[in-house]
Order: sequence, then C-alpha cells, then structure tokens
Amino acid sequence: EEFQGAGHMSELRTAPIKAFALGIFDGPHATPKEVNEGTIFLGIKNVTPDGRLDFSEIRHVSEQEFPKWTKRVTPQKDDVVFSYEATLHRYALIPEGFLGCLGRRMALVRPDLGKIVPRFLHYYFMSPAWRAVVEANTISGATVDRIPIKKFPDFDVSIPSISKQRSISDTLSAYDDLIENNRRRIHLLEQAARLLYKEWFVHLRFPGHEHVKIVDGVPEGWEKKKLGDVAPLKYGKALKSDDRVPGPFPVYGSSGVVGTHTKPLVLGPTIIVGRKGNVGSVYWSPDDCHPIDTVYFIDSERCSLFLYYALKQMNFINTDVAVPGLNRDFAHSRSILIADQKILRLFDETVTPLHQQMELLKRQNASLAGARDLLLPKLMNGEVAV
Repeated sequence: EEFQGAGHMSELRTAPIKAFALGIFDGPHATPKEVNEGTIFLGIKNVTPDGRLDFSEIRHVSEQEFPKWTKRVTPQKDDVVFSYEATLHRYALIPEGFLGCLGRRMALVRPDLGKIVPRFLHYYFMSPAWRAVVEANTISGATVDRIPIKKFPDFDVSIPSISKQRSISDTLSAYDDLIENNRRRIHLLEQAARLLYKEWFVHLRFPGHEHVKIVDGVPEGWEKKKLGDVAPLKYGKALKSDDRVPGPFPVYGSSGVVGTHTKPLVLGPTIIVGRKGNVGSVYWSPDDCHPIDTVYFIDSERCSLFLYYALKQMNFINTDVAVPGLNRDFAHSRSILIADQKILRLFDETVTPLHQQMELLKRQNASLAGARDLLLPKLMNGEVAV
C-alpha cells in the first residue's frame, strides 16, 4: 500500500480513516432536559472554528441521565470530537479529566494509538486537504448541510509514519502553546482591570477615599446618572455573512467578533453591547469596526475604559419582560455612578497600559495563528520537512 516516490510523500499511507481508529461514534439524536449542574453536554458551540474547546456557555446533563446519554460512547482523553451537521468543520481534542457526553450533531473518532498520534489527527482534520474531502462528501439539505456519518469511516486519509506525526504535531503545538499562553495572559490582564474597577467604584476604596465625605452612598463630587444620559446606545446594522468581504475591520455580534469586513460602520474606540442572543454582553473595540443588528454600540467620543468596565459590571437582565433581548429604554434607565474627573482620568491612565498589553498579545496571537495555518498544509503534504 506504500507508494513509491521521493522523500516524505513515499512515506504517506493512504487508507480509510477507520484503519487508524478504534471506533467512530455519533452522539444522541436528541437534547437532554436543562439542568444547572452536572456533566457537560458537548455541543457544536463548545468547539471553536480554530479547534479549541470553549466552555464559556455550557449545557449540563444530570448525574441520573448521564448513563442514558453515554450509551453509545463516553468521550475520553485523546478522542477527537467533530460536528457532522449544521455547522461543519469543527474539531477538538478531548483533554484529560473531561467528564461529559456528546451533544446533538456531534461525533467522535477514537484514535488507535499504535497507528496515529491524536494531536496529529486533530491537526490533520484542520487541514485544507481534509476540508476538501469533507466538502466533497457534504450533503446539502433543505435546512442544513451534513456529512453522512455512516460513510465517514470510509473517507480516505494520507498519514505519515508515527515519528513524522510526532514531529509535525510538536511543530504545530509550539504555535498553539504560545497562543494559549497569551490567551491566559490576556485573561489575567482583563481580570486585573475589572478588580481595580470594583475596588474603586463599587467598594469605593479609590485613591484618597479616606478624605472624601460619602453622602447617601455617593462620594462628594460624584453623581449618579442614567446610562441614556451618559452614553446612549445606538443600533448596529445588519451585515449577513454572505455580504462580508474579509478585510481589516472586525465585525461584532453579541458573542464577540464574528468575522471581518472591508468597510467599518463606526470609528473606534467603541463599546459594543449585546442586544439579542448573548444579551448584555459587553466588548471593547479599540479599532474601527462593524457592529451588526444583534448589538448596540456607543459613539467613540463617549467611550472610555471606565465606561466599558462600568457596563461589564451592570446587570442588563430585565426580569419584567417575557421577550428575550435587551430593551433600549430599559438599558438607558440603568443608573451609573460617575466619579469626579480626577479619579476618572486616573482610572483610565492606570488601565490603558493593561489594554495596550492585551492588544499587543491579541495581535501576536493573530500572527502566530496565521503562521501556523500557512505551515499546516505544507507539513501535511511534505512540502516542508520536519
């Protein structure tokens, strides 16, 4: 089965994916009852397009129901999970200690460790060559696209020797480990700024607070105002994914950056607030951007890092309304404590360097990801040797 030829290409073994797997399993074809805690119900939205697991929004399965949802398979370390319907091309590696079950439209490959390195298989699934295989086998239904899961085990893969797989995985992981490290640093910087906001403006332990009189919970020289008077929310504008032309400007939805475009709608810096979907989510965009119709934005001349952290602290959940979504009048009626100019300036001066550091790390991550994505197909097809 080995084909002759020069260099790395001759070392590739082409065979159906089932030849490298102990099994390929799909998850349950239904959704469990909503519970607040328990094991994880791993859905498509828990797998990012760049191949990571994201647990910021989790559905749970109760302990009692867990056996029912894992009848076919219980995901374990080194399994590669993937989506086979609706949102395709999502793959992630199950880490050690994961406890959960496959969600709807999700399946997994259990690698045969004697034949394939799990990390390599995960990277292989992220390659353009594999994407082409999936696209060639995708069935476009009236409502959603899907991969015929019964045929999936017979899709061909071209795989080098185990030692080559290891070298390729190590090379690509070096990029991913740096990206992950930067992500953690970004998270810590954001946390530091949030804690500072809380300390100064919630607990009122701001610099010089011991010399300031507090009247009705408001320090002298500060005032309580309505958000609508401080920074009115404006409506974002629809921009369907088909109409987006990839460019330098981020496109914001209620879950954050959802793409890019060649033209911005608003100048940066701006603050984006989730109106539908992820209601009340808050994002800071230092750059010009396009907020879509599921969000509000605030004009750049009214934006400050103080306002950003104040909004992140604010509760936008309206208990009176049956309609999901953030009502603009309700948001405008929220009260916000505005400090005196000196303290506001001091806060901005203190957190600006943290934000500059975050932007730097984000840019670094974008170029690391770009370099990794250029290298990946070349490593897979042997154009670049390791």
